[in-house]
This record gives sequence, C-alpha cells and structure tokens, in this order.
Amino acid sequence: MNAYGHVAGLPIECLSIAVELHKEQLVDENGQQVLRVGFKIGGGIDQDPSRAHYPYPDSGIYITQIEPDSPAERAGLRQHDKILRAVKYIKKYRVLHMLVARKDASG
Repeated sequence: MNAYGHVAGLPIECLSIAVELHKEQLVDENGQQVLRVGFKIGGGIDQDPSRAHYPYPDSGIYITQIEPDSPAERAGLRQHDKILRAVKYIKKYRVLHMLVARKDASG
C-alpha cells in the first residue's frame, strides 16, 4: 500500500525508512541550551491541505524544509518525506527515531 493519500489513524502497511537523527546541542540567543534537528514540518489533521504551500495528498505530517549541513540532512531526511512515526517526546531526547515514507521509494 502507498503511504500517500492514506487517512491518518487507520492502519497501513507500506515501505518505510527508519531514520536515527542525532540532534545538535546549541546555545540560543537567550543563553538557553537547545537541541537542533534542522527540519520544518507542515500538514496534520488540523491544517486545511488546500492552504498548504505544497499540495500534499492527505493530512499527514510532511517535512517541508531541510536546513543544509543539519542533523536532518546528515540523517538522510528529504524535503516532502512523510513522517509515519516519531518518538513520543520529540523535544526531550537527544536522538530522534522516526519512520518516514518517501514518494520515490518503491513499495
């Protein structure tokens, strides 16, 4: 089955890519320790897909931007990857384990 066009919350069997992303620890402009991942997301069930910057086929969570030389780029994430699963506490842990679907991956 294809992950694109899938209805969120329903079970699915599809090819997925396991990603292990090691966050960078930085100090922000306020002197606070922050963990950087280097990507932005869009979509979700609370966003109208017709108003998105890119016409995604469903209400999934998609990676909309990858920062150059970032942990996300080094982990192999790509723009428009669909996030299928991530750890419960994304901000809490230094390593982020994710499953993503990629449009050009066969399956």
